[in-house]
Amino acid sequence: MSRILRTTIAGSLPKPAWLAEPVALWAPWKLDGDALAQGKQDAVRLALFDQEHAGIDIVTDGEQTRRHFVTTFIEGLDGVDFANKKTVRIRNRYDADVPMVVGPVSRRHPIYVDDARFLRGETKHPVKYTLPGPMTMVDTLYDGHYKSREKLAWAFAEILNEEARAIEATGVDVIQFDEPAFNVYFDEVRDWGVAALERAAQGLACTTAVHICYGYGIKANNDWKKTLGSSWRQYEQTFPLLAQSRIKQV
Repeated sequence: MSRILRTTIAGSLPKPAWLAEPVALWAPWKLDGDALAQGKQDAVRLALFDQEHAGIDIVTDGEQTRRHFVTTFIEGLDGVDFANKKTVRIRNRYDADVPMVVGPVSRRHPIYVDDARFLRGETKHPVKYTLPGPMTMVDTLYDGHYKSREKLAWAFAEILNEEARAIEATGVDVIQFDEPAFNVYFDEVRDWGVAALERAAQGLACTTAVHICYGYGIKANNDWKKTLGSSWRQYEQTFPLLAQSRIKQV
């Protein structure tokens, strides 16, 4: 049966409690070595089972193979120091200890490509794979090298494009970039954020998407949401810009 509107999820799902604490940010793995590798794949299979049996059309891996939607990707890059962290204000709402950019950033090897290939091989459904967006990456670390959010975002956009092209080659149908920072820095979104996002998606033949949200349900985000009143209108700032962009879905 053909559908007028195909369904999907934003991308992430809680992890099984035997793999990592499902309601904690940056939760450490409870397994290691070969057991961890097998556990991640088993968690992906469970995520696929749940989506398929719920009737979801375009399925994801539930982000079961990464501890955090941004920093796990950054761990695969050169030019970033995870040993000496700095405290920064994230999304203009809460402080967190984050890695430092200490030199030119570069992708030393494929980061999620093997995971995307595994996902593609585990289901006959169309599949979506998620990546952090360049502006949100910038907003989740301390820049001690570029000294410019825009310059760092463009560097990340080029890296993301390399990774996205390799992920597309595994046969995924949709690549989604997660940009919660788009709901915060409206001037930057207008001036260079959408353009950097387009650079990250440049040349992709698969469907491209961007996911913009109001953040995890942690206290800092929930407290901020209480200040928004009864009408949340942040998307009025970003949707017109994205409608004019080359990104195909929101």
